Order: sequence, then C-alpha cells, then structure tokens
Amino acid sequence: MGLTVLVNAGPWLPVPPMGYGGIENVLATLVPELRLLGVRVVLASVGTSTLPVEERISLYPDGQFSALQRPYNQVCGIGQAHMQAVVRAVRERDDIDLIHDHVEAIGLATVNALGADAPPALHTLHWDLGKHPDLYGHFDGGDRVRVNGVSAAQLARAPEALRAHAVGHVHLATPLAVGAAHRPRAEKGDHLVILGRITPGKGQDLGAQLAHRVGFDLVLAGPVGPYHRPEELAAATGDPLAQQNPDVRFWQEKVAPHVDGVRVRWIGTVSGQPRDDLVATARAALFPLRWEEPGGTAIVESLALGTPVVSLARGCVPELIEHGRTGLFTADEELLADLVVAADTLDPADCCQEAATRFTPSVMAERYLELYEQVRQPSGSVALPTSARFVPAGDGNPVVDVTRTTMSFVDSPG
Repeated sequence: MGLTVLVNAGPWLPVPPMGYGGIENVLATLVPELRLLGVRVVLASVGTSTLPVEERISLYPDGQFSALQRPYNQVCGIGQAHMQAVVRAVRERDDIDLIHDHVEAIGLATVNALGADAPPALHTLHWDLGKHPDLYGHFDGGDRVRVNGVSAAQLARAPEALRAHAVGHVHLATPLAVGAAHRPRAEKGDHLVILGRITPGKGQDLGAQLAHRVGFDLVLAGPVGPYHRPEELAAATGDPLAQQNPDVRFWQEKVAPHVDGVRVRWIGTVSGQPRDDLVATARAALFPLRWEEPGGTAIVESLALGTPVVSLARGCVPELIEHGRTGLFTADEELLADLVVAADTLDPADCCQEAATRFTPSVMAERYLELYEQVRQPSGSVALPTSARFVPAGDGNPVVDVTRTTMSFVDSPG
C-alpha cells in the first residue's frame, strides 16, 4: 500500500510492555499486521521498546509510568516533552503520510496544533470520553484531524464536537484469537478470574464480596497503581507517595479486606503463558464493572481462551459478547450471582469461534486501513447509528443498547 504511518505510543511504557499495558499491548498487536499489509511504521515510544518497526522516535530511554504517582507539577512535562519530539520528527521530514496517535489528551491537542500543513491524523480514543470535557467539548480538528473509538458505545457518549470528527470505531483484537477455534482447550478449574488493573471502575471489590457471598474461588490478576507484585505493594506500606495513589487507597480500603488468600486471592500482574493458563482454566471471567468500559481487551482475550464472560452490561460489553452464547450480562448487580452459576452452561467452543471470527489482529488492521483512507480522503462528518438508544443500568448510569447489525458508524450527508 506504500503508506508511512507515524504511530505515537507515548512515553509511559515500552511496546510491547512487560506485563500490564493496555494501549501498548494494543499497538503490539496492531503494528505487525499493518506491516504485513505494506504499511511502513515509524514508532514514537521509549528506548526499551522492542517491537520491530521501520524506524523509532525515542526521547526517553525507558518508560515513565512510575513517575505518574508523583505530584502533577513534577511530571506534567513528560508527555509534553515526548510530544515535542514527535512534532520535531514530523516537521523535519516529508515522508509521513499519516499520524496515528494514541496519547491521551496531549496527543490530540498537539497533533491538532501542528496546523493545516501537517499530515492528516487519526487519534484513537482508548478511554472514558467524559474525562476531558473542555478539550473534547470544544474540539475542532477541521478536515485534517479525525478520531476513532474502540466501541460504538464509547463514541455514543462522546461530546458532540468530538463525535463530529469520528470516522467510526474499531474493536480491539488479540493474537490469542488466531486459530482459537482449533486450539486444544484447557480443562476448567473451580475459579473465576478478574483480569485487569485494580481500580474502582473495574469493581474488584464487588467481585470479592460476591465470591464470599456465593461461595466461589476468585483470582484477582493485575497491578495496584505502579505495584505489580504483592511484595512490591507491601514494601511501599507507609510511603507517602503510595498513599497518594487513588488505586492504592481503593485496594487498601475496599478490596484488601476481602482478600483472604483462600476464597479470594490477589496474585499481581501476570503475563504470557501463566496469564493464558489462568484465564483458560477459569469457569468464567468476571467483569463487575462500575464504569462504561470503552474497549474490553480482557473480554476478547477471555473469549479467545474459551472462557465465557459474566459482566455488568456497561459500555462495550453488549457489543463484544452474545448473551446466552459467549457470556452473560445484566444491568442489575443483584443478578450477577445467578449469572455466575449459569456460566457453566455456556460452551467454551462458542467463545473460541467468536474470537477467531471477530477479534483477530488481521481484522483490526484491515479496519484501520479503511479508516486511514477515510482520514486521508475526508468525506464529511460521521453520525451515530440511528438505532442506538440509551437504557438505564442498575445504578442509574446509561448503557447503550445497540444491536450487532448497527454497530458501525456511517457517514452523514454532506
């Protein structure tokens, strides 16, 4: 295809990351497939990134994620410094056909500030779009800067000004989906798993309470703030910086009281084969979400490993799983217990087949190529599917009810 795309991963973690790293894992999945399709990739990341690409831009030798627990006035220049290096690279060369940016807030603002003579840009929104109302509510990227979401539900909640620049959504993918329908399936154990960063939006406290009340074994796998292992968090006890981290406080106040090491265990961050084995042998992957999950990487990974999903119907969940076939979801927290029991009736083979059809890296890369062409040849604004509607969730927050046949965004007239 002959495209040269500058993929901006940001300064926080290498690509691929060591263990947890949501956006960086997405890029580690996407970039190899783009290159197979003929795209030349210039990766803006940190020096310890090992992902094969044509070129790299690195200001920082290593990831700066651990700095995020320091006071804002000590770390606010990290993202800006990284973006300054990206701007310099764009201005000093004339072979960049498109910028594909993945850096929250500062990435979108900086790419937009490059001006009309800069290459066209696509900014992928990986997060809750209610976080930056002043930026998103007044955004104007003209015809040059466009955005995409990682689900229809995410974009449905975007401020009007941001949604006017959307070219659609691309569901996340996982390498685990490749050949998933033909992979030997692991024997199921007795445990459920919650995979992901331990934070209020993921609802690990609700899951732990449910495990004790219903009587099932639950494994929590993911970091607490910057701490990836239980011993790291224990060593930080009494550290004022640790106490300032909201995820650490959430762990201490809401989750840890329910972690007894028997019924509920926290094993820290797991990756690679240990992570796959943990999920593949689980009876179900539990998602007691308290926020509108935008992308759901752990959901598609669970399906690829043959593990049904039990979740609250928040955000992208109804787009990713088929209720009664590959998972179960509800808007009512009180019904989660019944769904956990019913999960044993679902066939892991259906989960694997769904992943192999919808969530492979090649499917994601081909969709991004379509969006690249839209951005390079703008054809007008993008409207929400007319059949999208809001229905109340159990706690009064909305969920989007969108059928599978209306999951794509379409160009509006003019």
